[in-house]
Amino acid sequence: MRIALVAGESSGDVLGAGLIRAIRAQIPDAVFEGVAGPEMLAAGCDQLEPAESLAVMGLVEPLAHIPRLLKLRKQLVQRWSASPPDVFVGIDAPDFNLGLEKRLRNAGVRTVHYVSPSIWAWRAGRIKTVAAAADKVLCILPFEKALYDDAGIDASFVGHPRADGTPASTDRTAARASLGITAANVVAVLPGSRVGEVTRLGGVLTQAAAIIAQGRDDIEFVTPIATPALRAIIERQVEMAGMKGRFRLLQGDSETCMIAADVVLLASGTAALESALLAKPTVAAYRVAALTYAIVKGLNLVKLEYFTLPNLLTEEPLVPEFIQGDARPERIAAAVNELLDDPDRRQIISDRFAKLRSELAQNTDQRAADAVIELANR
Repeated sequence: MRIALVAGESSGDVLGAGLIRAIRAQIPDAVFEGVAGPEMLAAGCDQLEPAESLAVMGLVEPLAHIPRLLKLRKQLVQRWSASPPDVFVGIDAPDFNLGLEKRLRNAGVRTVHYVSPSIWAWRAGRIKTVAAAADKVLCILPFEKALYDDAGIDASFVGHPRADGTPASTDRTAARASLGITAANVVAVLPGSRVGEVTRLGGVLTQAAAIIAQGRDDIEFVTPIATPALRAIIERQVEMAGMKGRFRLLQGDSETCMIAADVVLLASGTAALESALLAKPTVAAYRVAALTYAIVKGLNLVKLEYFTLPNLLTEEPLVPEFIQGDARPERIAAAVNELLDDPDRRQIISDRFAKLRSELAQNTDQRAADAVIELANR
């Protein structure tokens, strides 16, 4: 069996590697080739182009890369049309992969799109693009399958890979000991992983921490710094908030920091799901550039009542959310304080998040592999 794949960014690379290993466990002589990162390469994929070549972000920046990306897509279409694989798997990167899948499908290649675009959040019309591009969609969120079923598109829920990799139980005491924390109360503060979001939101979160610390002598704040480039920014924000002696700044290790915490305060994004999967009571804030927010709001591009993923996956919203102008230190601090002062509420939230983890942990690699093999053998 010969399988072609295109993954974008590191998350897609990890998904692709897991898929390759799961397929190879069933079909040892399977051959894989495509746009791949180091994880897929290590799993045995023949790299035609590095996955990093698709990792173009922003609203304006991608424009300069369009000619190069169009040329790459054309080359892949020519290669796989002339020598068709048994199946093509486009992993995330919908702006690149859906167009590639459509062309390959029209050439007679069976196609899989792995990780549904967020059609439930914005640009709902993309479901028509998916219908034209993919023979099969692999969904990592349980409610997505129903959307595709209603549209007559073959889709399967395969579980969320982060849930598979999250421990079913954690030891808060051991995590604190490993970090050298002795305070009775701990709040993990995660301001983001990119310079822009940390610049916009980090100061707000450290100011909220200063308010939380008032009247709480036995509390410590711990922040895992995502990349070395962020350290100077976060150190300055902590100092400006007058919290230099109350913050413990670590290089990475966000999972241990969250496990050690009573409450996690974070910039909404993938970290919010990670925190929920660790069964941690969480407060989320989100700020984007003012112009971006004005465009999104003015054109009514986003159709969601909640912006934090865990709130879309539970019957009631369990993560207090503060977006744009509402993301003010005093409001955020009040939400964190409310959780710190209510251990019964924290336990209710933890129990529901533990259930969420079991709902999402479905052995994603194996389920995805089964779906790809079944399509290839049709």
